[in-house]
Amino acid sequence: MEFRAHYWSMLRPDAVEALHNEVFRKVLSWYYSVLVEDYPAKFHIAKAIPIPSDINISSCDEECLWAVHRDLEKSFLSLWREVRKEGIKFREFKKMYGEAPRNFLDLKIAIAKSILKNCRFCEWRCGVNRYTGNGGACRLDSKTYVHSWFLHIGEEAPLVPSGTIFYGSCNFRCVYCQNWDISQENPFSGVVVGPRQLALMQKELRDSGARNINHVGGEPTPNLYTILESLRHLDVNVVQLWNSNFYMSLESMDLLKHVIDIWLPDFKYGNNDCALRLSKIPRYVDVVGRNHKIAIEWGDMIIRHLVLPNHIECCSKRVLKWIADNLPLDRVLVNIMDQYRPEYKAFEYKDISRRPSAKELEEVFDYADKLGILWRDISR
Repeated sequence: MEFRAHYWSMLRPDAVEALHNEVFRKVLSWYYSVLVEDYPAKFHIAKAIPIPSDINISSCDEECLWAVHRDLEKSFLSLWREVRKEGIKFREFKKMYGEAPRNFLDLKIAIAKSILKNCRFCEWRCGVNRYTGNGGACRLDSKTYVHSWFLHIGEEAPLVPSGTIFYGSCNFRCVYCQNWDISQENPFSGVVVGPRQLALMQKELRDSGARNINHVGGEPTPNLYTILESLRHLDVNVVQLWNSNFYMSLESMDLLKHVIDIWLPDFKYGNNDCALRLSKIPRYVDVVGRNHKIAIEWGDMIIRHLVLPNHIECCSKRVLKWIADNLPLDRVLVNIMDQYRPEYKAFEYKDISRRPSAKELEEVFDYADKLGILWRDISR
């Protein structure tokens, strides 16, 4: 373990420095509270909220489950505020509140399994019964496929080393996807994992020095039910990070917002036409914008925007302007990513068949500065 820590710290000295960066610690205050101060991650708080003894969730229909969920959210908010106000550490929290035998997380798991029968984890809202093997836009049935899991040292400085878990399949069809092999071509070639196995992966990553558990892919959203249930078996205190295209449904946002500590969304496009053409996704800005507004109220956020060639005016500037107009800039970091390269089917699209030029990148960087967006020194 010491060797691993020494290895990544030599390759990423900025990640070591990020622990003491005042801007990062201010903007990502909850993340640093869990990571450095050892406050309980939100999923532990959820596990401390008991389901009332007179409610039998196994006999509730989904409408009934959501009604209970709305009531328990109030208890969660109260306890989360207490943790932050009193500075309660993880071990102290466990002694004070423990883990309720039937709790808020169990309720979320029950709702997620109900949704799996009529799938609407994302805004495709396919409505298929994934228990019968009828995959919708993500093509997945009720199995979760993990293609790799490891300590990732290529993420944003505050996140490194990140305990990254790559899930198979995706609900997008990005023509330039850099993970096209697991998201589109071979999504079922990974290892099938259940909740207990997934929890063991997370525990091992944490024990190996991971600052967070980074749920990514592909796309994690279709695997929400397995991820939630894995937290039922996870006893270590570790930040939960949602690395996503952010096309989740409102139902998924409600299930996630009490267990995710930091959000790492992609904001790809500044208009719906480019999203439909390059990722085959309708209503992109409407859905992703809505979810950004919800997420920022429930955790910290680093937004990723990949600069595409010839998409400066229609996408990059519009995304940055949307962020400046709709989110509190003192609570958001933005990673303006300059590493686009033509992959997968990108050469079939003339406008994105090359890397962005230095002039294009500088134009985006200057525009972010003019808007007052915090973007420098986030990545390598």
